Amino acid sequence: MLLLASASVLPPVWMVAPFAILLLCIALMPLFASHFWEHHYPKVAVGLGLVTACYYVLVAHDWHPLHHAAHEYISFMALVGSLFVISGGINIRVKGEATPFINTVFLLIGAVLANLIGTTGASMLLIRPWIKMNKYRVTGLHIVFFIFVVSNVGGSLTPVGDPPLFLGFLRGVPFFWTLEHCWKGWALAVTLLLSVFFVLDVINFRRAPKEVRDLETAHETWFFRGLSNLLLLGLVLGAVLLPKNLQDIVLGGVLSVPAMIMISAAVVSYLTTRPVIHEANDFNFGPVKEVGFLFIGIFLTMIPALQILEHGGVAGVSSPLSYYFATGALSAFLDNAPTYLAFLASAMGQEGLSVDQSADVLAFSQQQGTHLLAISLGAVFFGAGSYIGNGPNFMVKAIADRSKVHTPGFIGYMVRFSIPVLLPILILVGWIMLGRL
Repeated sequence: MLLLASASVLPPVWMVAPFAILLLCIALMPLFASHFWEHHYPKVAVGLGLVTACYYVLVAHDWHPLHHAAHEYISFMALVGSLFVISGGINIRVKGEATPFINTVFLLIGAVLANLIGTTGASMLLIRPWIKMNKYRVTGLHIVFFIFVVSNVGGSLTPVGDPPLFLGFLRGVPFFWTLEHCWKGWALAVTLLLSVFFVLDVINFRRAPKEVRDLETAHETWFFRGLSNLLLLGLVLGAVLLPKNLQDIVLGGVLSVPAMIMISAAVVSYLTTRPVIHEANDFNFGPVKEVGFLFIGIFLTMIPALQILEHGGVAGVSSPLSYYFATGALSAFLDNAPTYLAFLASAMGQEGLSVDQSADVLAFSQQQGTHLLAISLGAVFFGAGSYIGNGPNFMVKAIADRSKVHTPGFIGYMVRFSIPVLLPILILVGWIMLGRL
């Protein structure tokens, strides 16, 4: 692990530029230069990462940050990739139409499932059945609330749930810390979101033609294929929970035992899943390929930013509630995983601790738990603030668009849903959970 850098060896402030440029590209390029970004994002991400790598190799003459980043990156991608591949081998089909009550229960199940297979896995597994069970009256309302609950807020109970929390786990936050401390915020946010959705869906239901409403009183018929992959999902979760002495076994300095188990489970799933299931899920490696390239750049370029934040902190951000809103504000428009680490580094730096020391992260989670809670909830919850706040958001929109569902555009998403509906709920949750701390 890295030692806390002294002020004399801190990277220059301008070395934060590649990190800032990459995050701005991730946020803005899909909106304003989508064709260029679609074809050239690997070059941009890797190129900016190489700028940082060259600084540490040729100027700082310090390989340790790069080695640490490589180990963390492989562990991260092993989890994200394995959950994506294995969940892609499970197919859910549904016949019949859903009532508002059934829809609400479905979203609640998705919020729980997101903590077991990740928000990306749960989104890819459930979005197609969600559209089909509402096919006669599906609107942008259904897609947006699916993004709110399943793709974001739901995955705040375990490190498996959302990338920011898994990065915290890799840094030293205990696996069950999130469940122990975040469950009240999770329960409150999910309850409020589902309550609002139920009311709005009842209105949508009553506007449907009578023959549709009569059809919706019939029960749904569910079909499941590829359920053997559930055993492989269990294997992945078991790998995350391996004893520390096994997790510390690392081949080549970068490939840990849990990562090897996860990769093996993904390979077995892909080779044993019938092609017809992959075809039904429209499965391809495009989304995980994009995550892989972008996070090469993120893991490299954020090294100088984290080291500088450990010493300088973020001006004006000190209370748990301020960390909640500051983390959330950036998570809504930038990738919430590096945002989480940036504010964690800042909060720990104010206590003289290093985000690169697992013992320091553990101590921080025990001594400054409310600050860690604020950063965790802010990163996960506010990732639903826009389509670019979290990876699954755009994936869900893309699938809905291909299914001929009218979804709101980038501005419409915020003006019609995230600002008037999501934001007041998250403000209330933050005030209740953190306002007096």
